[in-house]
Amino acid sequence: MSSSGDTDRLAREVDFLKALVRVPSDNPPGDCAPHAEIAGQLLEELGFEVERHAVPEPYVLAHGMKSVVNLIVRERFGTGNGPVIALNSHGDVVPPGEGWTYDPYGAEERGGAIYGRGAAVSKSDFATYAFALLALKERPDGLDGTVELHFTYDEEAGGFVGPQWLLEHGISKPDLAISAGFSYAVVIAHNGCLHLEIVVRGKQAHAAMPETGADALEAATGILDAIYAERRRLNGITSATPGIGSPKITVGLISGGINTNVVPDRIVMRVDRRLTPEENGESVEAELHALVERAVAGRAGIEIECRRIILAEPLRTLPGTERLVETIQKHAAAVLGETPPATAVPLYTDARHYTAAGVPTVLYGAGPRSILEANAHAADEHVRISDLKAATQVIESTLRDLLKP
Repeated sequence: MSSSGDTDRLAREVDFLKALVRVPSDNPPGDCAPHAEIAGQLLEELGFEVERHAVPEPYVLAHGMKSVVNLIVRERFGTGNGPVIALNSHGDVVPPGEGWTYDPYGAEERGGAIYGRGAAVSKSDFATYAFALLALKERPDGLDGTVELHFTYDEEAGGFVGPQWLLEHGISKPDLAISAGFSYAVVIAHNGCLHLEIVVRGKQAHAAMPETGADALEAATGILDAIYAERRRLNGITSATPGIGSPKITVGLISGGINTNVVPDRIVMRVDRRLTPEENGESVEAELHALVERAVAGRAGIEIECRRIILAEPLRTLPGTERLVETIQKHAAAVLGETPPATAVPLYTDARHYTAAGVPTVLYGAGPRSILEANAHAADEHVRISDLKAATQVIESTLRDLLKP
């Protein structure tokens, strides 16, 4: 491809990303089918055949969303007997929030960067992966295998009606997967997350006679004490996986009470427990249940209910991942002038659904060195066009290597 051709393709890629950013896809509320329709049309304008997999409404509603249509593009090269490689990115985004100096849906280009909600996380990798695949289609000689684009819409809600749904229903059976990430690290592991709702039930009473009731808030303070003691204990544990750190626990939401002059009969707390790759989510959940029960043992009139909101197991490194890592690192070094480290991060993503299905998976895509630098999930989120270009080149070269007969 000539230099002018490269410039033209990058301009088209930038326009493609801007068009995606300009269509809201906030989750919550998670009404994402309209964005999928626009994305599908844009992909078809690039010459791709697009499969639209609408998730049945009851399943979508059960996961706290309103509409989900997952998009798949499949491109077969050569005999098609080579590996099937999935490239996954999510189009749902967190709501913009406050503090923006740019229109969060304006996709404004300023100082070599594109600003807008989802510009970095992770609509940028819709563009990265689509245009890397487009480059393969333009020069397919010597390639054998299949590349699939998996563009899904529920990462912010856990990925259960996105990648997990596609994999569990046999709609895709990849051999390798690359999931949305940033350009200066190849992520091979990340932590998991348990969200637990704790309901403390007591008995209301007049504030003039609190002894005639069962104070749910008083009982809840015992649970809070136990949770914060657990936080201190967890801080003394360090994961053997570099980049993960220690397990974390946070009480993020508390609600309850009836009125100022009434003994509260119901308190609800939401707990966030971050899991290291060495931990098992169900075991941690059982331990938290036991901790809560012990904290209220012996309190008359108090009942406890613990309900799982989400359990996202960690991303664990599978055999075969090293081939992905080495190939990406080789081409990233050539493009960026430095070798991105293979590392782990203390958050959770859709990538874990691929490893749970036995598919070696890494995170790699367009973006800076950190989530903080990109303002991801914050005001003025952005991606540098130079990083978008570099990531596209790295993914294209990586795919060419992996699809060699």
